[in-house]
Amino acid sequence: MIKLQHVIGLPVLELQSGKQVGHVKDAWFDEHWQLTGIVLDAGRRFLTAMKSVLWTDVVKCGDDAVLIASIAAVSHAGKADVRRSFHNGPVRLKDLMVVTADGEQLGRVSDVYFNDLQGTQIVGYELTDGFIADIMDGRKWLPVPKDPDTVTLGNDAIIVPAGSELLLEPVAASDSDIGRNV
Repeated sequence: MIKLQHVIGLPVLELQSGKQVGHVKDAWFDEHWQLTGIVLDAGRRFLTAMKSVLWTDVVKCGDDAVLIASIAAVSHAGKADVRRSFHNGPVRLKDLMVVTADGEQLGRVSDVYFNDLQGTQIVGYELTDGFIADIMDGRKWLPVPKDPDTVTLGNDAIIVPAGSELLLEPVAASDSDIGRNV
């Protein structure tokens, strides 16, 4: 399982030549919060376009690097193209409030999880209640409900079905332990 925060900062390498084309700076999502691609550090601060790679062009996302098949996979995207992202942009997934349909706040998104390259759908959210609560109680993991139509993915909050609080699990020490039953 991929933990998005572990991907951010990894070098992006071209598979054939081993050439580094950048580091992962952020990830961006479509209107259904499907992972669309990664944003690379541009190296130049004042460009209006940013370097990006579509997630479909990622050959492998390993523990230490992200591999792409060809330098041709790197393109330029304008800020308007990346509306929903993890860290930056007008709509950010990080720190988005997660609330049940009954109005109970479960926490704020701290990280998201994917199943390797099997798909781009988020399979779980790591939630935080703030620094002190994280130290005292630890973070929680919420699997995404099996029926995605029961989840509202808004600009200001994610609304999950009533009773989702019963699905919360403590974040395990190992990422591979998280969400085994997903």
